[in-house]
Amino acid sequence: MVPQPEQQARENIDALLKAAGWHVFDASAANIHASRGVAIREFPLPGYGFADYLLYVDGKAAGVIEAKKEGVTLTGVETQSDKYTKGLPSGLPRWSNPLPFAYQSTGVETRFTNGLGPQPRSRPVFAFHKPDLLAEWLSYATPSPLAGEGWGEGEKLAAQPAATFLARLQSMPALKEEGLWPAQIQAIRNLEQSLKENRPRALIQMATGSGKTFTAISFIYRLIKFAGARRVLFLVDRGNLGDQTLKEFQQYASPYNNYKFTEEYNVQRLSSNTIDPVAKVCICTIQRMYSMLKGKELPEELEEESVDQLGGLFKQPEPIEYNPAIPIESFDIIVTDECHRSIYNLWAQVLEYFDAYLVGLTATSSKQTFGFFNQNLVMEYNHEMAVADGVNVNYDVYRIRTAITEQGSEVEAGYSVQIQERDTRKKRWEQLDDDFSYDPNQLDRDVVAPDQIRKIIQTYRDKLFTEIFPGREWVPKTLIFAKDDAHAENIVEIVREEFGKGNDFAQKITYRTTGAKPKDLINEFRTSPMPRIAVTVDMIATGTDIKAVEVVMFMRAVKSRAFFEQMKGRGVRVIKPDDLQSVTPDARAKDHFVIVDAVGVCEQDKTDSRPMEQKPTVSFEKLMQAVAFGNTEDDVLVCLPHSIRIELLLRRDGSSIALEAGIAELGGEP
Repeated sequence: MVPQPEQQARENIDALLKAAGWHVFDASAANIHASRGVAIREFPLPGYGFADYLLYVDGKAAGVIEAKKEGVTLTGVETQSDKYTKGLPSGLPRWSNPLPFAYQSTGVETRFTNGLGPQPRSRPVFAFHKPDLLAEWLSYATPSPLAGEGWGEGEKLAAQPAATFLARLQSMPALKEEGLWPAQIQAIRNLEQSLKENRPRALIQMATGSGKTFTAISFIYRLIKFAGARRVLFLVDRGNLGDQTLKEFQQYASPYNNYKFTEEYNVQRLSSNTIDPVAKVCICTIQRMYSMLKGKELPEELEEESVDQLGGLFKQPEPIEYNPAIPIESFDIIVTDECHRSIYNLWAQVLEYFDAYLVGLTATSSKQTFGFFNQNLVMEYNHEMAVADGVNVNYDVYRIRTAITEQGSEVEAGYSVQIQERDTRKKRWEQLDDDFSYDPNQLDRDVVAPDQIRKIIQTYRDKLFTEIFPGREWVPKTLIFAKDDAHAENIVEIVREEFGKGNDFAQKITYRTTGAKPKDLINEFRTSPMPRIAVTVDMIATGTDIKAVEVVMFMRAVKSRAFFEQMKGRGVRVIKPDDLQSVTPDARAKDHFVIVDAVGVCEQDKTDSRPMEQKPTVSFEKLMQAVAFGNTEDDVLVCLPHSIRIELLLRRDGSSIALEAGIAELGGEP
C-alpha cells in the first residue's frame, strides 16, 4: 500500500531525525532521558492541538517540528510552529518559554529558526541539526532563575550576546589595517557588515593578483578569534591550489598578537575522508568534499581534474543525501575560491549541504555567479582598478596569424591521413576516398596540422628578442594554453625542437603528467630558472600564483569571458625585481606582460555563461572519471569505447608531404 503524502513526509522526517542522532518516540511511549536528543511525535498541546514533533535536549523541551506533505511552502507554516513553541503545558521541563528552536519540514525541504539569535529569521537547511549542537547553543544562554516547573507565559531564556555566532558578530572589534591594501580593507569591512545583517551568501570579486586569499585569511582569522566561528571550510577546485592556500595560512601573521595563523589555530589540508575534530580551518577540494559526503574515497589524482569538465558530464547530478559522519553544522563559514567554477552541477550540492554562511571569491563574476550569491556583491575590484593602484601589471597583445588558424583547410581525395586513437595513441594511415574539409574549430582537436603549430612557435622564437621583449637573451617565463593534452604534447615537442633546447626547457603540465607530480612541476616553473616554457590546458588557468610569468600564449580559443579573464590573469601578478631576476637573470623589473594571441582569442566575442566551453566529444579518461564520481547515465556509458582523435599528416604515392599550403604567416604585428 502506497503511503499517503502526509505519512510519507513523517517517514522521511523520522529517517532524517534518526540519522542526525535523535531518538524518535510516540507520545504514549516517550522517554525524554533515552538520549541527549529525543523527538516525540504527536505531542498534545492543550488549546493548540498537537505538535507534530516536540524536541527534548538533555531532558528539557527545546523546540518543535511542524510537518507538512511534500510540496507545501513552508514560510507560511512558521506562525503555526511559533504557536506551538509557546503552548507547552505548565509543569513540563523546558529550556525557555517560548521554546527557542522551530523547524518546518516536508521531509524534502526544511526550514529552521534559532530563537536565541538577534532578529530570529528562518532559513533553509538540508536536514536537522544534531542534538549536540542545540545543546551547545543552549549552554551559552543564561537560564532564568525560574527555570523548570511552573514557568509563566512570558518567561524566556535570556540569551547572552555570545549565544550565537550571529550575535557575536555584532560586537566585532575594529579592523587593524596594517599590511592591508585599501581594496582588502574595504572587502573585509563590507563582508563583516553583510554577515552582521545575516545575509547567507556574499560575493567578493577582486582582480587576479590583488590578494583575494590574503583577504580571506584575514577575515577568517577575525571570525574565528572575535566571533567564535567553530570551524571554517575553505574550498578550492584543484589540489595544487589547496597546497598554495595552506602555505598562505602558514605564512599569515596576526596583526593582533603577531602569532602565525597555524601557531594559534589548527589548519587541516584534507587529503583523506577524516575531518580533524580540533581543526579550525579545513582546506579541501570541492571534488573531495563531494566524495566525502557520498561516502566514497577519492584518488588524489582526481583532485587535479577540471571541475567544469567533470561536472559537465552529468545531465542529472547524483544527489547528495544526509551523511551522519559530516553533519550539516560542521562549518559556520564556507569560503569557496574560484567560485565561478563551483556553483554548477554536482558541486552546488556541496555548497548547499551545510548550514553555513557562504562566501564566494572570484576575479571574474558571471551573471550566474552573481545570481547564486543572491546578488550580494560586497566587493568589486577589477583589473583596471588594480593596475591603477599598482597591484597588477598591464599587458600588451602580440598577434600571430596563420591561414589555417583563420580559415581551416581541405585535403583532397587520394591523399592518406594518419589516424590516432585518443585513448591508446596508436596510429594508422587511411587513404581518403573523398575530399576532407575542416574548419578552424576542429584544428588541434579533431585535426592536427603540425606545421601550423611549428609556424606559430617559429614566429614567437624569431620575434621574441626583437619585437616582444627587445634586447633580452633569456626566454621570459612563458605559459602556453593548449586545447587538450594531446595538443599540449605536440606543442612541447615542437617548442624544444625550434628553440634547440632539452627536456628541461619546456614542460607539459596537465592532469596526465606522470613521474613528477603536477604541483611539483608548477613549483619548479614558479621558482626555478627551468623550465622556461610551460604548456598546459587548464590546470594553471585559475588561481595558481606564478608571479614570474611574462608571456601568456593562447593556442586555443576561449568562449567564456570569465575563463578568459582567469587565464589572462596568470600574467598580471606583480613581483619584486630580485625575485624576478632569480628565475630570469636578464629581466630588470616586471612592468607589464605580453599576451601572444595565435588564435584571435582577444578579438572574439565572449559569452557570460559557463566558465569553460563544453567539448562535443570527451576523452575516454574523462568518461571513466565521471563514472568514478557516480555518473551511470546511458549517454556516458555508450560513449566509453568511442573517443577517437584524428591527427592530420599527409602522404601521396607512399611519400610524406608537409602540410605547408596555407600555413605561411599572414602577419606578425602586435
